[in-house]
Amino acid sequence: MAPVVGGMAWLATEPVPVHAVHYHTPAQLAGFRSSGDTIALPMGENHYFMASGECEGCHGHDPAGHAGLTPGGVDVNVVDDWRSTMMANSARDPFWRAKVSHEGLVNPAHKEVLEDKCTSCHAPAGRFDKHMLGHGPYSMAELMHDSVALDGVNCVACHIQSADSLGIRFSGNLKFDTTGRPLYGPYLDDDIFGAPMASFVGYEPRYGAHINDAGLCAGCHTLITETADLSGQHTGGHFVEQATYHEWLNSIFNNEEHPETGVTCQGCHVPRIEEGVVLSANYIFLQPKSPFGLHHFAGANSFMLRMLRDHAQELGIPATATQFDSTIARTDRLLQQHSLLLDLHVAARDADTAAVDVGLVNLAGHKFPSGYPARRAWLEFVALDLSTGDTLFHSGGLGPDHEVAGHDADWEPHYDVIREEHQAQIYEMVMGDVNGDKTTVLERAANPLKDNRLPPAGFTSQHSTYDTAVVAGVPAADIDFNLDGNGQQGAGRDVVHYRIALNGFTGPVEFRARVWYQSSPPRWMQEMFAHQSEEIDAFRTMFEAADNTPVLVREAAITDDHTGVLDLQAWGIRLHPNPVFQGALMISGLDRRVQEVSVLDLNGKLIDRRGAASGPVWRVDLPPAPGTYLVLFRTNAGVHVERVIRM
Repeated sequence: MAPVVGGMAWLATEPVPVHAVHYHTPAQLAGFRSSGDTIALPMGENHYFMASGECEGCHGHDPAGHAGLTPGGVDVNVVDDWRSTMMANSARDPFWRAKVSHEGLVNPAHKEVLEDKCTSCHAPAGRFDKHMLGHGPYSMAELMHDSVALDGVNCVACHIQSADSLGIRFSGNLKFDTTGRPLYGPYLDDDIFGAPMASFVGYEPRYGAHINDAGLCAGCHTLITETADLSGQHTGGHFVEQATYHEWLNSIFNNEEHPETGVTCQGCHVPRIEEGVVLSANYIFLQPKSPFGLHHFAGANSFMLRMLRDHAQELGIPATATQFDSTIARTDRLLQQHSLLLDLHVAARDADTAAVDVGLVNLAGHKFPSGYPARRAWLEFVALDLSTGDTLFHSGGLGPDHEVAGHDADWEPHYDVIREEHQAQIYEMVMGDVNGDKTTVLERAANPLKDNRLPPAGFTSQHSTYDTAVVAGVPAADIDFNLDGNGQQGAGRDVVHYRIALNGFTGPVEFRARVWYQSSPPRWMQEMFAHQSEEIDAFRTMFEAADNTPVLVREAAITDDHTGVLDLQAWGIRLHPNPVFQGALMISGLDRRVQEVSVLDLNGKLIDRRGAASGPVWRVDLPPAPGTYLVLFRTNAGVHVERVIRM
């Protein structure tokens, strides 16, 4: 899972003294680092932490084609996979920098404490080095001139975390093991060749089972903040900004409580492959190690990854556009293929109303969406008249400003039943201040006004972690939210019931549902953009130039054509032959009562159409490809649809 620690096979016959042998010259190492078109990673170290460039010579791209490759030749070296992720660029993230600036402008008396807290997770190698030397707190001004801190959540910051602090320290209160300078990895001590690492970078590679423990992520992915009122005075209250780790604990993915279904954070975000991979360049005798953890760190925020890619030079990001494109593709794939299931069901329909139920099932091991409160997902629902293509109903559409159409001025409530087009189901957290008003200022957050994000399977209000991952704003009358058919919690789903007025329309209808994801909604930025600072202005320029089109997560559609209200045979109307073998369909018995006849395929595409004054018999030449077609009769007594099979 973490081959960067130097999990190298020990095949020498004699022990090699640590610090006694220098395996490569500085010139050779520089050559290893500069291979290809990759932008150079930062070099150097402070007292406890080292920049990622120091790891690249062995664990980056191997020009010799020996290390970091699958047996099929795919380059999976950990450095190049990591360098274009949000983890690697956490300290360069322009939204984060702008938000830290925003919080300091709102409460300038707290600026020093806020910056010190925010850098504990986004720039741990700089912040904690200063604290561990007794020189804290750490500021954003210091960060901007600290190459090791600008490395974000880098190799050392993860691999020297102490095993005895996992799952019990949160809000950036991390603990690092510095005794003996260990670097922990997933391979046994007797199965690694650690002398070169000790010689080159002064860290001792050691086995640490906790490197695969979800608790390794808990320190930053559970953040509890202090609440301040609108005058900046602390109230003594607290707010859970995010609790991704606790959401995971309260799920069937918790491998300690549910070993049969458990999957750790690393299982999805550092996915294992069973193929053997040589972990270090420059040592031809090393043998492949398995399993191997791909350092993809894919989440869902491809919007910010694209922004980082497009502004890499001005942000000083040591990753290429190609590397970002790979991370963006992995991110979208995780979001679109492994996050959600979606289905539609026409519960009932008559000439007055269509009742359509849309079900969503969360596949993730935490809430969907999870993480920073700006992130949201919503459900778009459309009903189309297949005979004309006209829209009968549309909820949750996207406006030209990349906002959800019909969004309430403040925030949109949770819905169990949607009857109007201006109502939209948005899954999100909405933060409320001490007065109960919506806020996007984190330090002012006192309570969630709404948190209807889809819980993971197995999530219950009886779990010990529920107080950090509450559901808010979902009425008790919604018996489909996280409840199964027996009313038991833990279903990890929601069903939204659409009730659409048809006003007498009985023709064929296509019902379509789409789930969209957006990490940086424009409305969420408004409160911050009302302020000015160098960081806010820089991000505003990037944001306004960016394509903020949401990501389509899932879509599903169903056609409802069984709406017969007429007896065509009683009218003397016949369709023959059916099935159609030679391509020609004959429709006879037509009279003035039939105003129009249309033939469509199952996708609603019009094949042919005729009006009322065309005689009693109509020949339709169907397309040559076999398939099912719909014949729609619009009459003075309503609409009738028949199916015809083309063989």
